[in-house]
Formats: sequence, structure tokens, C-alpha cells
Amino acid sequence: MHDRSHFDGCTENCVYACLMSPHAKREGWVGIGRVVGMKVLVIGSGAREHAIVCGLLTDPGVTDVVCAPGNAGIALDAPTVVIDANDPAAIAALAASAFDGSPADLVVIGPEVPLVNGAADAVRAAGIACFGPGAEAAQLEGSKAFAKDVMAAAEVPTAMAHVCETLEEVSAALDQFGAPHVVKDDGLAAGKGVVVTNDRAEALAHAEQCLAKSGGRVVIEEYLDGPEVSLFCITDGIDVVPLLPAQDFKRVGDGDLGPNTGGMGAYTPLDWTPHGMVDEVVERVALPVVREMAHRGTPFSGLLYVGLAVTHRGIRVIEFNARFGDPETQAVLALLESGLGALLYASATGHLGQLPPLIWNRGAAVTVVVAAGGYPASPRSGDVITGLEAAGAVEGVRVFHAGTTHAVEEADAIVATGGRVLAITARGASLAEARDRAYDAVKLIELDGSHYRSDIALAAVCGEVTVPG
Repeated sequence: MHDRSHFDGCTENCVYACLMSPHAKREGWVGIGRVVGMKVLVIGSGAREHAIVCGLLTDPGVTDVVCAPGNAGIALDAPTVVIDANDPAAIAALAASAFDGSPADLVVIGPEVPLVNGAADAVRAAGIACFGPGAEAAQLEGSKAFAKDVMAAAEVPTAMAHVCETLEEVSAALDQFGAPHVVKDDGLAAGKGVVVTNDRAEALAHAEQCLAKSGGRVVIEEYLDGPEVSLFCITDGIDVVPLLPAQDFKRVGDGDLGPNTGGMGAYTPLDWTPHGMVDEVVERVALPVVREMAHRGTPFSGLLYVGLAVTHRGIRVIEFNARFGDPETQAVLALLESGLGALLYASATGHLGQLPPLIWNRGAAVTVVVAAGGYPASPRSGDVITGLEAAGAVEGVRVFHAGTTHAVEEADAIVATGGRVLAITARGASLAEARDRAYDAVKLIELDGSHYRSDIALAAVCGEVTVPG
């Protein structure tokens, strides 16, 4: 490893000046894991992808970004292309000609479904660098039972669990662990496959729904106490670079009430986490899993999302995802000052260990999701959204689009397409300032029937997040 200590505290422009310096050329940093004038294709249509697109556009090494299929907000920042984002062959074909007939230098796949379907494999087979794991490695998210098996082999601290294929097995597991009951759909469920409840009948009902699917299995786990943490770990299959930890808010209502959603808000950094927690997660979780996946012949490169509980027994892994989380990505990338394109390209090409340390804004970021009426059960669509410009004009605020499109009758009007519609993200010198700015912006947006949580990051601002023990 090179000595990179002189990068500490540098601004982004300073880092790129350093990379072009005679010293950097002697040390071999120039060109490692990075393409000057990079063209990047981003796959996806949510606020996560909007944040990734915006992050790439601020990287001086990136010249062109295309997103497919995108949404109304992404289209204001970069060209978009209509595509079936779940079709690996279509993604690979687009990657080969997305830039006026020329191929992309890098493809970034945002959602989990195309990854599990093998989109990264198809892109790599076309000779194009891709950020994201192949189909076999993506089973870390695609199957919770598989993830548990990998964790056991890698000796990763996690909750005790039983994989069940019948209601009789579920019933026995529920009795063994007791309440609160944790019931997880084994397969992909768009962030809504987990039920945590004290009601045994509700737990059984959810398990029955999971088992009714073709090949359905369900994972019953012991309940983990303590606050949850999301840690994104970038890897090239060998090295691991952690991003800032964040906290996500899954329940639809204030006070963590109501059903699970895809995520109603997030914030970073987490000043209440134990000292050295990130290093511990890298050493005890991320690196062992990456090595285990390589040992199995299915190397994992891309983003390993580690969902954690900070319990009275220490850190415990709740789940893995194989891609950036939403809405944590919006908050985390808001504070990243290093080049996002350089980071993702280094992961995709196996040069992650040769990049200089990441540089972070010293402030805080808060994301608040505005959801359509009826979300998550039966979200409504077609309502016009107003106040977007006023919200985006609030200091430190960026409005990321998720479920939006342009109105058919009125080209300038933007309408909601249901689900999570917008992710309002604010930076501030402190968490309190970032939170105030985010909610100031949210209040300027008008969308009939919409709703949002009013307590994102509130406990952290008030110093009320407690770690057991």
C-alpha cells in the first residue's frame, strides 16, 4: 500500500490535483482504477439511482452519464433511455451503444432484481466494466437462507435462525425463539418481506404468504435488540472500503409504527455508535464474507450492504443486500467528496486497494421520503406534484425523484406514479441543521394524499438513541 496520509483533509479538487502531480505519477496513482473522461450507464428508476447519477456528475473524471429507464427528475440531470431494467440482455445491449453508438466505460446497476437476474454477468460478458455482483454472488440478497449459510461458514455474528418450508416448522421455530417474532421471506420482497411482531397469528399469516409462493421458504429468527445500522461496503472481491454508516427508518409511521416499507428516511453520520464499530464490521463481517464468496468460486464485487443491530451482545448482522440501499444512499452520497465514478470503477476493475482514502464532508445529511397516498398497501398515482423548485431552493437541499413521470397532457407537469415518490435530502453543518432544512423543504411540496414521517433523525438529534448494555 502507498502512503496516502497527505490526502487527509483535502478537498475534492485538491485530490485530483494531487493525482496529477509528479509525486502521484511516481507512486503510480494516475490511471489506477480510473478512466479520464468516463462514460457511465446507470440502471434503475428510483431516488437511489437519481442520487447515484448526481454523484457521478460531480466527479471530474466522469464526462457523460445515461440512466435507464430513469424518471422525471433524473431526466432533468441526464439523458434517459426506456428499457426493461430487469432484462440482462437488454442492459448489456444498451451498455454496448449507450453513448451515440459507443459503449459505456462503466455500468452501475442500482436495483436488486437485475443483479439477481444476472445483469452484471451479461455486461461483463460484453467486455464492459460493471459495478455489481454476478447472479450467483447476488444470492446474498436473493436468498436469506443462502446468506445465513455464508455467514455460518464465515463465522459472522448474526441472529440464530431456522429455515422453514412448512407451517409446522414455522410454528415450532416461533415457539423456540418466542416473541417478538421475526419472520422473513427467503426471496426478494422489495424491502417488505420482513414482519416483526408480538402477535403469533400475524407471524404465522406472513409465513403462510411466503410459503405460498413457488419454491417459497421462510426464515424465522431470534429477535435482536438495539438500534439498527446500515453500512455500505464497496469491494472488488478482495479489498473492502466502507462508506459512512447510516440509519434507515423502515416503518411507515412515526415512532416506528405500522407496516414495513422500502424505507421512509435516513440520516448519517451516527455519532452514537460504539467507537471502532465500522472497523469491526469490516474485519468481522465484510472481509470474511468476501473471502468466503471467493472460496466458493463466486467472488463478490460491488456493494455489500450490511444491515446490523447493535445489541447488548455486540454487533449482529440482520441481513445482506447486494446493492446500494434506498434511502440511505441519498444521505450517504450527499457527504461523499471523493469521486464516485473513480470509486465504483476501481471496484468494477479490481483496483480498489490502490485508491487514496475517501474524503467526507464533515457535516451531516438527512433524507425524508414523501410517499403517495395509500402507500405501502395501495399507493395512488397520477397526482400532480408542485413546489419542487421551491423545495430544491432551500439551502443544502436536493430533491431526488423516485416515483415520478411527466404528465401526458402537460409536458412541464410532473406527476406521481405511486409508492415512494420523492426523497428530500439536506446537508447541514450539524444533524439538527440538516434535519431542519430537510423538513423545511418537505413542507413546500404539495401532493394530494401524500404522507411522510416527521421523526426522521429526531431521536439522534435529541441524544435519545441508546445502545443496550
